[in-house]
Amino acid sequence: MQDSILSAVEDGINAIKQLKNEKSLLFIEQCAVQIADCYKSGGKLIIAGNGGSLCDAGHFAEELTGQFRQPRAALPAIALNDPGFLTCTANDFGFDTVFSRGVAAFGQPRDIFIGLTTSGNSTNLIKAFEVAKQKKLYTIAFLGKGGGKLKGVGDLELVIDGFKTSDRIQEAHMSAIHIIIEMVEKKLFYNQGSPFPRSLQFLPLEK
Repeated sequence: MQDSILSAVEDGINAIKQLKNEKSLLFIEQCAVQIADCYKSGGKLIIAGNGGSLCDAGHFAEELTGQFRQPRAALPAIALNDPGFLTCTANDFGFDTVFSRGVAAFGQPRDIFIGLTTSGNSTNLIKAFEVAKQKKLYTIAFLGKGGGKLKGVGDLELVIDGFKTSDRIQEAHMSAIHIIIEMVEKKLFYNQGSPFPRSLQFLPLEK
């Protein structure tokens, strides 16, 4: 069993190692810049995915609305994961519309839509990107398995290749997300000229 465990660990390492290549590093840097600029302009993030990727979308959002490493001002991010909304929309309009309907409801031109799909072929995310484009949101795609139908659709994209199953891809996506959040915090709260008043940059924890 230990051989199987070691093989799985090596797979995880190899997936995350893809973040070291030039395209991935540029993606992370550009994401951080775009997200920081979005917040400076008063915009928000809208994030979506299916299954484990929806859990990752929720994780992404809570790190921003709550905190990541240190107390600081709350940053607006919405994960399209409310069960009432999802089931209402799926029941009334079909599951393929659940995310596009959310983008239509919440999206504004200064916002960013982020879609996570390990196949790149999820119809509900394809439709969400279409609506995001129509509403002139900036778009970011986290993809795998060659990128699928969403390859080349987002303004920025990360493709984790070489894995047939979603788990390793999602692990690399989440590592990239954590690094992006770290860089966004550095740009907004640690650099001179932060758009936030000093009193809001580092908020004391409530006792």
